[in-house]
Amino acid sequence: MALKTFSVYAAAAFLMVSVTGSPARSQGYPPSQRGTVTQNVAFTEISVAYGRPVARGRELFGKLVPWDAVWHPGADSATRVRFNHDVLLEGKPLSAGEYSLWLIPRESAPWTVIVSRAAHVFHLPYPGTRNDVLRFDVTPEQLSHMESLAIYFPMVLRDDAVMRIHWGTTAVPIRIKAPFRPRP
Repeated sequence: MALKTFSVYAAAAFLMVSVTGSPARSQGYPPSQRGTVTQNVAFTEISVAYGRPVARGRELFGKLVPWDAVWHPGADSATRVRFNHDVLLEGKPLSAGEYSLWLIPRESAPWTVIVSRAAHVFHLPYPGTRNDVLRFDVTPEQLSHMESLAIYFPMVLRDDAVMRIHWGTTAVPIRIKAPFRPRP
């Protein structure tokens, strides 16, 4: 009798897995994982929360991500960046606070970085120029392939840093100056 009961349970488990697919798929794992990075630059804490889309062999810029259109670097919720003190991004002042990041990729010209006060939004649609706090241009770099989009700090020296947005073989460096000094 025990063997018959075991056989029924084994058949039911086999049927469940074959109908629902793999156990990972049935658990609803997201195709783009969430990522965070926090970096102290001098006395300023910079934290970034973002979705990490995966290239999966796709042609990224100029195809999946069109040229000359506002693009959210990430997946799902808009990429958020928080500064606990005022900073300079590419020499332009930005007040402490939480923002979303957007880019305008260009095929053969510098890319535009947009910092928006609309921090808690979805990646589509772009919240509009009325929410823009800062816009500046940077020249992208060509680096080794990064399968999942990554935001990281490859250089931190005293009160200077570079935050890099890297996907595929394209990376967008953003130079940050964090001049805050605590009062003695």
